[in-house]
Amino acid sequence: MLQESEIRDSHYHDDNLLFSVMNLLTAGTDTTGSTLQWCLLYMAKYPHFQDQVQEELDRVVGSRQVQIEDRKNLPYTDAVIHESQRLANIGPLSIPHKTSQDVTFQDYFIKEGTTVIPLLTSVLYDESEWETPYTFNPSHFLNKEGKFTRRDAFMAFSAGRRVCLGESLAKMELFLFFTSLLQRFRFTPPPGVTEDELDLTPVLSFILNPLPHELCAISRK
Repeated sequence: MLQESEIRDSHYHDDNLLFSVMNLLTAGTDTTGSTLQWCLLYMAKYPHFQDQVQEELDRVVGSRQVQIEDRKNLPYTDAVIHESQRLANIGPLSIPHKTSQDVTFQDYFIKEGTTVIPLLTSVLYDESEWETPYTFNPSHFLNKEGKFTRRDAFMAFSAGRRVCLGESLAKMELFLFFTSLLQRFRFTPPPGVTEDELDLTPVLSFILNPLPHELCAISRK
């Protein structure tokens, strides 16, 4: 036991475990929820993409419950989720970091202890990396055969050793929630509102949320 060992400077104790789990849950709840809002807003605004997602879900999954193992057989759906994350860009400044030692990067000297803010927007909207960086285009993540392809410039979870700790959990949550919703409902603007009138301007804060919208969830059964 840690108490019996008389070690006083270890990070492995119940309090730290509790706070770490709480951080994962609270940080993941806001960001995952915001991303899902963007996903549904894009589906309502661009119904032809929603049609293709639902066609793929009907063909591959049918009426049974979606499993995480289905992701490899749902390339278009996976591409739509990734494109939603890319274009929504909910964490444009990521999280501030500090250099652990002196470092020279692209001829710039950065002293140890300097706060560094990675601008993820510069990568997610890079015109040299994406064919149509400012347009919702799931083809960014599909090859010529229609299979899902990973892109090095997709850094919605940041990059390197300090990448988001909850990335794998967030990806599973987004996939299961999004597919379950699209499997059961069709999302449209409310009566009297056209797709063009749905505003994609984000609310400026640490996390870029969509403006408040009303959408209709129409049962597909």
